[in-house]
Amino acid sequence: MELVIALVVGLIALFVVITLVRSVRIVPQQRNFVVERLGKYQRTLRPGLNVLVPFVDSVRTKVDLREQVVSFPPQPVITSDNLVVSIDTVLYFKVIDPVKATYEIANFLQAIEQLTVTTLRNVIGSLDLEKALTSREEINRHLSGVLDETTGRWGVKVTRVEIKAIEPPPSIRDSMEKQMRAERERRATILTAEGQKQAQILNAEGDKQGAVLRADGDRQSRILQAEGQAKAIRMVFDAIHTANPSQKVLAYQYLQALPQIANGQASKVWIVPAELTKALEGLGGALGGLAATADDTPESVLDASAVEREAAEAAQSAADAAQEVQQEVHEAERQASGKTGQRPRGLPAPNPLSPSSLLGTEDTKPEHA
Repeated sequence: MELVIALVVGLIALFVVITLVRSVRIVPQQRNFVVERLGKYQRTLRPGLNVLVPFVDSVRTKVDLREQVVSFPPQPVITSDNLVVSIDTVLYFKVIDPVKATYEIANFLQAIEQLTVTTLRNVIGSLDLEKALTSREEINRHLSGVLDETTGRWGVKVTRVEIKAIEPPPSIRDSMEKQMRAERERRATILTAEGQKQAQILNAEGDKQGAVLRADGDRQSRILQAEGQAKAIRMVFDAIHTANPSQKVLAYQYLQALPQIANGQASKVWIVPAELTKALEGLGGALGGLAATADDTPESVLDASAVEREAAEAAQSAADAAQEVQQEVHEAERQASGKTGQRPRGLPAPNPLSPSSLLGTEDTKPEHA
């Protein structure tokens, strides 16, 4: 008897535990449970602790309210230019009404997939391949509008639709790659030609500016040189005009410059006229009387012997230069005649010069036999 009582008590305790378990529901955050009572919708359980009538109320579905992402398999779509392309789509959605999502449609996810495929075929069918590849944003907006309008009555909100990939046929991909390669080569050729053109233009402008600057610099240099020479000539002329030199001083300066004239490297043959010796004798006579002339006697104390010695040295240099010129003339005559010792007609024989003749102090002693 006690065993029967214990068994009954155990069954009662087990029934109480099962009843408590079936009557208490804990709903997680962002979840909703749809409850039916005797097969009819009764209420929706919110997150937290909820109590049900045991053996009367039951949970029909557990709905996730978070935003979900689903990727649909590639779908073949025909474009307006009769090309078959494969398109992958990604769908973002969330359930906003658990009751509608449970009772308005049996499987809203499958319905969304089929609706996406049909809408995508309608949109792509009105576009050619090039337009379809470059109009993803437009296709996404069209899909989002159609899906959102249709799925609203199912308690589902489509937040975003993205086209993941559009794959044309292999032959079309090869043709597109060749076209893009040719386009890139054309652009590279154009850019290279434009770069060379700009480089040539810049080089030409640089050469032009450089030539202009060099010409301007040469002009300025010549102007400055001419101004310097003019200033130097003016200063020399003013100095000579201020000093007022006599003819004898000028003759003395000529005798000093005569050796430099005779030593010219470009002078190969000298033709000396017969009147040169007379001119040199006249200059020598003028220099000889330089010290005795009262008009050219310097007012300051001057060593006369030093002046005569310097004049004699200048005359000796002039005589040597004249002698070399006579030798060159004689050699030229020999080469012209072709015979040694025969002088061409019409040329007078040169007279030897001496320093005393240049100074006007020719020795008047009689020649000894």
